[in-house]
Amino acid sequence: MTARETVLDAFEEHRSLLTGVAYRMLGGSADAEDVVQEAWLRWSAADRDDVRDTRAYLVRITTRLALDRLRQARVRREAYTGPWLPEPVVTDLATTVPDTAERAVLADSVSLAVLVVLESLSPLERAVFVLREAFGFPHHEIAEALDRSEPAVRQLAGRARRHVEERRPRYTVDPALRRDLTERFLAAATGGSIERMMELLAPDVRLVGDSGGKAKGPLRVIESADKVGRFLLAVAETDRPAYEYRFLEINGGPALLVLSQGRPDTVLALDVADGRVTAVYLQRNPDKLTGLLP
Repeated sequence: MTARETVLDAFEEHRSLLTGVAYRMLGGSADAEDVVQEAWLRWSAADRDDVRDTRAYLVRITTRLALDRLRQARVRREAYTGPWLPEPVVTDLATTVPDTAERAVLADSVSLAVLVVLESLSPLERAVFVLREAFGFPHHEIAEALDRSEPAVRQLAGRARRHVEERRPRYTVDPALRRDLTERFLAAATGGSIERMMELLAPDVRLVGDSGGKAKGPLRVIESADKVGRFLLAVAETDRPAYEYRFLEINGGPALLVLSQGRPDTVLALDVADGRVTAVYLQRNPDKLTGLLP
């Protein structure tokens, strides 16, 4: 094995972790891939003789690169057209993570609901939350990665956790229940039944649609069962003949990929609590659907 192959193998061993950290930091798979590629370039060019812990070293590089990119993205998102949602990613936690408890933590940390809440954290708070809550890094390693003192990191971690818990929507984790309600939701929408739709929607349901101004979509959050139900039925009635539907695990939970002429058009994901839909997420920005091309 050549020296370059050895360096590459060491990096590839941790690529999945690095991508997971970068995606949760940035909310975009393309941005995450760019960060991981930049981390590889820095790793391959670095003097590695003094590196005692390859995993910690690579996480430190990736986290700092993601922080820089996140600060730049915050400025761009201030001018974003309409609500912003993360770029959806296909996951396969049900088969790749055998431990049920670990799978639940990872699914929650990558869920659309939580990623939306993470947008309201400061970049440093988000980095600490991701490293601590999603991947279980100890405070002293996070402090080293962020070049902060351990007491400061503990303070950031506590503040970020409280902030997320206060704003985190309540939803059912059980994928089977969420899949069942998603199927019933689709049947109600495509069947044009406002009565069946209203049975599924919580009274205070919210619909968040991200079109980025590049596709048809609501430019504001829609609230209440009546308004959300009528909006969805109107959309389904207008475009029903052109749609094809596929169920996928997206961002750790069941979701619906809507195809138009064989190309991704919309990702629909639901938050479910007490047997009813509490939030509807519609991702329609074509720039954020390229990673879902069949």
